[in-house]
Amino acid sequence: MLRMSLLPPGLPGPYKRVMSRSESTRHRPAWFFREYEPVGIDLGSAAAVAAYDRNQGTDPDADDTLLDRLGVVAGTRLVDLACGTGSLVVQAAARGAEAHGVDVSAEMLAFAQARAERAGATAHWHRAGFLDYAHQAGPADVVTTKSALHQLPDFWKQQALINAAGILRPGGTFYLWDVIFSFPPADAAGHLQRWLDTAGRPEGRGFTRADFEAHVREEFSTYAWILEGMLHRAGFDIISRASRTPTHGEFLCRRR
Repeated sequence: MLRMSLLPPGLPGPYKRVMSRSESTRHRPAWFFREYEPVGIDLGSAAAVAAYDRNQGTDPDADDTLLDRLGVVAGTRLVDLACGTGSLVVQAAARGAEAHGVDVSAEMLAFAQARAERAGATAHWHRAGFLDYAHQAGPADVVTTKSALHQLPDFWKQQALINAAGILRPGGTFYLWDVIFSFPPADAAGHLQRWLDTAGRPEGRGFTRADFEAHVREEFSTYAWILEGMLHRAGFDIISRASRTPTHGEFLCRRR
């Protein structure tokens, strides 16, 4: 399958060290999506990242359950795109996987590295995004991304999924979990209102109603049926899909 990158030749990666934003973006054309300026919650400081980690409810047991589902064992090569605070990567590394965490945020990667050090786990951290991560280790067995693809508009989601497929070996596993809409488009207002009425938490105890309102207003979550077409065109066969609620879902895929 032909895989075409929208990046000009010579873009460096992957990033074994934490690169400055100017260094990591200087080769991009003016029309390229500004992935290093993510929309939504401000994560520009260590305190903001620590608050994000608390709000998202990091759960190592849930990470281990997912890793078991995906067949991640010692020797598995896993890449977590938009790894955030690194919990899944650290749990994978702790069981002996070759675990790579990729994120555009230097603050996120610093938090993730500290988490790995506390756990006594060795992982590989790369400052890069969905669109410019250039995997230079051997082909991955598993690629994951959770709660992050919505940062990209649909055109760029497609390019990100093509890049993810290019990281994987044939037959490798791709796992996607996110805010994914499974309700009929004509019913969007009612479903979104019910979500906003129930999802928010008090300040300091989780993401607030205002956080979720900003997500709907400013970010790029999309419909499951749109993602299905994108996954197919990127080179994936969908093994299973699940919509835990009308606003959240997952896809488990195999790379053709």
